[in-house]
Amino acid sequence: MQFIQRLQREFETLRCVRRALRMTTPIGRNPSRVFPNVIEELAARFGEREALVSDRERLTYRELDRRANCYARWARREGLVKGDVVCLLMQNRPEYLAIWIGLTRIGVVAALLNTNLSGAALAHCISIVEPKHVIVAADLYAQFRTAESQLSVAAKIWLYGASGDASLPRIDTVLVARDGRRLTARERPRLSIEDRALFIYTSGTTGMPKAANVNHYRVMTITHAFAGAMDTRADDRMYVCLPMYHTVGGVLAPGATLLAGGAVVIRERFSAREFWDDIVRFDCTLFQYIGELCRYLVTAPPSPAEQDHRIRLCCGNGLRPDIWRAFQQRFQIPRILEFYAATEGNVALFNFDGTPGAVGRIPWYLAHRFPTAIVQYDVEREEPVRGPNGFCVRSAANEAGEMIGKILNDPGKPASRFEGYADPQATRKKILHDVFEKDDAWFRTGDLMRQDERGYFYFIDRVGDTFRWKGENVSTTEVAETITVFPGVKDATVYGVKMEGYEGRVGMAAIVAQHTLDLGALREHIVRSLPDYARPLFVRIRTSLDVTGTFKQRKLDLVREGFDPAATTDAIYFNDSSKRSFMRLDAALYERICSGAVRL
Repeated sequence: MQFIQRLQREFETLRCVRRALRMTTPIGRNPSRVFPNVIEELAARFGEREALVSDRERLTYRELDRRANCYARWARREGLVKGDVVCLLMQNRPEYLAIWIGLTRIGVVAALLNTNLSGAALAHCISIVEPKHVIVAADLYAQFRTAESQLSVAAKIWLYGASGDASLPRIDTVLVARDGRRLTARERPRLSIEDRALFIYTSGTTGMPKAANVNHYRVMTITHAFAGAMDTRADDRMYVCLPMYHTVGGVLAPGATLLAGGAVVIRERFSAREFWDDIVRFDCTLFQYIGELCRYLVTAPPSPAEQDHRIRLCCGNGLRPDIWRAFQQRFQIPRILEFYAATEGNVALFNFDGTPGAVGRIPWYLAHRFPTAIVQYDVEREEPVRGPNGFCVRSAANEAGEMIGKILNDPGKPASRFEGYADPQATRKKILHDVFEKDDAWFRTGDLMRQDERGYFYFIDRVGDTFRWKGENVSTTEVAETITVFPGVKDATVYGVKMEGYEGRVGMAAIVAQHTLDLGALREHIVRSLPDYARPLFVRIRTSLDVTGTFKQRKLDLVREGFDPAATTDAIYFNDSSKRSFMRLDAALYERICSGAVRL
């Protein structure tokens, strides 16, 4: 029986791989065929069929194409040429896609700004790409103003929509006079899949966001590979509530659906309360997820619509093992397509057969096309382990290590390249040299993974999050998973904090509770589930956790504040092994712990 199941999984993987390869193989053979031109082809094919849908506006394929042409002609009128940059600060809406498609159609690079940023962080993201123009949605103008005085570039600012500042030009007003007809040959620069199309920013969980270079080849590969992997169809309707300033929400999900002639339903932001109502109301068949979105849905109260839907597949990344089965069973999801990839990276994994918890597997017959490895990682030194010969050491089966992907400058294998960031220094930090042989180069994902005996990859932690305590490596992700399955815990994040006089870092958990939390029972659960070295010594009770626009947890402030009760109004508890209980931390107990009077 197990053999038959394994065979079925292998056949499913092979079918998905063949579809993805069938979609992506022609990309390199047609280097002048780029995604904005593909949209033009789709408009000619699907015409008045619905393409982009929201409560705010709707665009057919033909309207999307004409709107993109208007933006292309606006850019030409402003003197923009191939390689110039325009920043876009706008919430999710159909117009968002029309803007960057129109700009890239004439070779202008669109920098997709995170709508959650303000002040210095937003100014950094704009300045680093040196734009000639910045397009700002009117309802985000006040947010933009917090960064304006800190900009190091003199870009022209355009508003989309009415605002209180009448001195600024409105691009939506100017666009009315632009011609939406097909661009002439004279209006089109020569474009190639090698040309840059977008700047997409990293989340900035460990510092300032980095602007990743995304060329036309990567846009084509992302959209076409996922169209094949999801087997998108003309009658599909994809629900997108993830930010469109990131690859998944702004490129992958809409692009893969449009290629088949389907419709993309766009919501401004995720709402757990309205998610299933939207799915049913718009008759969606697909949706894009990230792990935390699924966790929010699982912990949300039941909705009458949560099983009254036509969803045939959901696709995403970060769906952790502790909620995978509960999520799939509660909402009756026929198929989950989990994947692992980074906007700028050259490592991509797919879990085509739905093995719970795995981020993917590379079949043996594709290993030569996608050279990846897991190498041993020294948590204390924060670098890969090197053997006596100076080369990196491969991790054994089920041994955690950093995932890396070989960088090849082979024109025939553009997927193995690393395009880097706008900041050359940031690019250099992501490249590992002399890994297995002299002068080779590998992309560092910054993620700790393990690979089991069957070849499945499992995410362990971010490189900077894993810490060392009592001579052992502690995975913050695994500890957090253990805590979040306890009744009454809504969310948790785990991190290590330094303590004078001790090697490594002390474990600490910040917890959001749904109601009054039984700390005694929680401690018993932690003791039963985790080895001594992995049990958090401090627990901080919070009303919420700080997250990015894609729900990635920000820990910088938590780490800096540590377990000092004077640094926060949150209740902090100490896991006192002598009393076998969590003790409320006050100034006196804090001083005793710091002085070494309390044994840890």
